[in-house]
Amino acid sequence: MKYRLLAALCYCLHMTSFATVILQYHHVSDKTPASTSISPEQFSLHMQYLKDHDFKVIPLSTLTNSLKQQKTLPNKSVVITFDDAYLDILTNGKPILDKYDFPFSIFVNPSIVERNSASYLSWQQLKEMADDGVIIANHGMEHDSLARIPAGITQQAWLEQNTASLLSAEKLIEEKTGQSWRYFAYPYGEYTPEIQQWIQANNFTAFSQQSGAVGLDTDTTSIPRFPASQPYDQISSLRDKLNSLPFNITLAEESQGTLFNKGQSTSVTFNVEVDDFNPAQLHCYISDLGLQKIEWQGDEVFTINYSAPLPSGRVRCNCTAPSLSEPGRYYWFSKPWFILKENGQWYPL
Repeated sequence: MKYRLLAALCYCLHMTSFATVILQYHHVSDKTPASTSISPEQFSLHMQYLKDHDFKVIPLSTLTNSLKQQKTLPNKSVVITFDDAYLDILTNGKPILDKYDFPFSIFVNPSIVERNSASYLSWQQLKEMADDGVIIANHGMEHDSLARIPAGITQQAWLEQNTASLLSAEKLIEEKTGQSWRYFAYPYGEYTPEIQQWIQANNFTAFSQQSGAVGLDTDTTSIPRFPASQPYDQISSLRDKLNSLPFNITLAEESQGTLFNKGQSTSVTFNVEVDDFNPAQLHCYISDLGLQKIEWQGDEVFTINYSAPLPSGRVRCNCTAPSLSEPGRYYWFSKPWFILKENGQWYPL
């Protein structure tokens, strides 16, 4: 551990700051389900906070291009995204964003848009927003989880079927809006390593729903986004997210899986590739299990043996540590799992 602390002091001298935070919203309304909503008043406070604290809101394309080209972005860069193309993004959200001249993106499900629901944006509205600079991207033809393979079909056949669906959705978005970015947001945030390989093979950049800042080493098949709707919509929570730093962590091969039966996964091992923190200040929390004991194997690898079986559902392990070189900022990494029920069935969406 002494080596790590000495290395941290050297690291501080030459570290190039690159930290971009992506915020994920759904509804901008106080009349929609709380778990996917932020009120217009609170959303306005979020945007005012960004302005008052000199955050630079950039288009999603600027971030993805920087990752592909391995070029740094200005410190305190932020990207704003919405999932599901709800009408209130236009009626309640866009006027606030326009007030601050903030760019943003919307991930849409073309089949849902085609149904002409009064709750969703129409193609005409999406085209007008696209012409106004809004990025319109792919959320799947339907809002179906790719990880939930139906009975009676192989994984290969399932992915081949979804290749056609994904590309059809991309083509329809291009036909209706004039845009084709090949950006994809995982419905429900659910994915597996096999799906990540499939995303890469189809030349898409994919966005997930686990927390964490984005850096040059971020995996472009699972770029993290911070949920910013209720109950995570308070300014104190927003502040911590906006000031986070990308934790350059990779997972040991046996820890890369995301989909397990309950009780099947009992531990996870991380490889740390950044020295700008004190190991004693690293803390990892797992959904419903709380703070976990960290066991170091040398200076760059640590393991968590779960304090109890991972609960059924969408589970996260969030690991954070304060930066030595940038006081007040925290490295943040999130590992997702999707844990089936005891009978091997999927949990409800």
